[in-house]
Amino acid sequence: MSLKSFAAKIFANYIKHQTQSWASKPVETQQKVFQQLIQQAKNTSFGKDHSFDKIQSTQDFAQQVPIRDYEELKPYVNQVVEGKENILWPGKPLYFAKTSGTTSGAKYIPLTKESMPTHINGARNAILNYIAETGNADFVDGKMIFLQGSPKLDSKNGIQLGRLSGIVAHFVPSYLQKNRLPSWDTNCIEDWEDKIEAIIEETLAENMTVISGIPSWVQMYFEKIYQKTGKKVGEVFPEFDLFIYGGVNFEPYRAKFENLIGRKVPSIELFPASEGFFAYQDKQDEKGMLLRLNSGIFYEFIKAEDFFSENPQRLTIGEVETNVNYVMVISTNAGLWAYNLGDTVMFTNTKPYRVIVSGRIKHFTSAFGEHVIAKEVEAAMSEATKEFNFQIAEFTVAPQINPKEGLPYHEWFIEFEKEPESLPKLSAFLDRRLQEQNSYYKDLIEGNILKPLVISTVKKEGFQQYMKSIGKLGGQNKIPRLANDRKIADELEKLQQ
Repeated sequence: MSLKSFAAKIFANYIKHQTQSWASKPVETQQKVFQQLIQQAKNTSFGKDHSFDKIQSTQDFAQQVPIRDYEELKPYVNQVVEGKENILWPGKPLYFAKTSGTTSGAKYIPLTKESMPTHINGARNAILNYIAETGNADFVDGKMIFLQGSPKLDSKNGIQLGRLSGIVAHFVPSYLQKNRLPSWDTNCIEDWEDKIEAIIEETLAENMTVISGIPSWVQMYFEKIYQKTGKKVGEVFPEFDLFIYGGVNFEPYRAKFENLIGRKVPSIELFPASEGFFAYQDKQDEKGMLLRLNSGIFYEFIKAEDFFSENPQRLTIGEVETNVNYVMVISTNAGLWAYNLGDTVMFTNTKPYRVIVSGRIKHFTSAFGEHVIAKEVEAAMSEATKEFNFQIAEFTVAPQINPKEGLPYHEWFIEFEKEPESLPKLSAFLDRRLQEQNSYYKDLIEGNILKPLVISTVKKEGFQQYMKSIGKLGGQNKIPRLANDRKIADELEKLQQ
């Protein structure tokens, strides 16, 4: 056992005890976080507008601070982006994590000196808890790769901005720098194909023990390794012993990964976002990720079925139940208040509190981390009908993760009332418009992770037949514009036969 792995085990046990301490007192831990947040922000513009100085309880907070999504919080965020101080949180943020917007361009998510460490410690503690649980620390002596965005940052009114993964790259602890790949120069390569080639050149001869990233991107890395060497990843990296992932559901990829690697590799699931690092897998043999209740985030939960009602009940951590779909609402030490992240979660356990990400409160497609929403596909379709003079009865979009050949893609199932003259031209137009609206999708196309969308025509009244087959024909029932799986797609294909 090396000195580094020995030290890692000692530190891991320390973090494990720390974790057990707050996890065993969930309500008390959350109450402490809540009080600290209110106290620290009471003199900000937002705090004054919502009478934080009069808030004594979480019930007061729920009455005085309405739930908002990014667009509704945007008037305050815009002031922060303009360089004003003490708007959502004391002072100015350290960074903005720039992400794809939902309705009007980019989103600028503030990262403060208080919130930034929680992002770093989240990933660190996930690994340390794994070491404490399994006793396996040998991988710390090998090389670790984190497939991420460029660490190059821009500036807006004196505040640096970039993608969260690129910002985090600036905070890799010194004791990991020698183990970390790719190199800084390679990480700064903007073109994904060039970047992957450079990463492969840097890693093929190394003792890779930990590989981390969004599954779709890691899969491309693995496939190119096989193409270059003719060997399984597990042969190329015989000591590869830990895969860390987040962002999308790994299950659709698992069989493909095991084939590419040639064996099973232990994995850790993370639940990170620009808005916060919410949870990580703390047990290899239990379903769900440990919700981080002590990380500067106060959580509220609303039953998904009640979310769009006039005054839904806002529950705190001590009031939730297992196997119920909740919308997760957060208030953070980055200045997000009663913020609707859009994610829905389900608790698998309450001793301690573990969650799985069950989806989004609105329909979406994000099988590859693209976060495509209904507004984006509907806007593209609306413009296309005008451009190409056709009419549709209905349409829906689903991911095709495992095509018979070639790259994965988005499949658009369209029932035409009047067909366009050229389906290939329509496909190209829709794909271009989607890329213009969604930077994540554009990155996946340009990086050759996805190929451009494919249109599959649905026979006349095909959607009606589908709705009838599931007992939802008529009334207020609607076809979801997007799905993150192929349940609807598979049924539509059956009806075509």
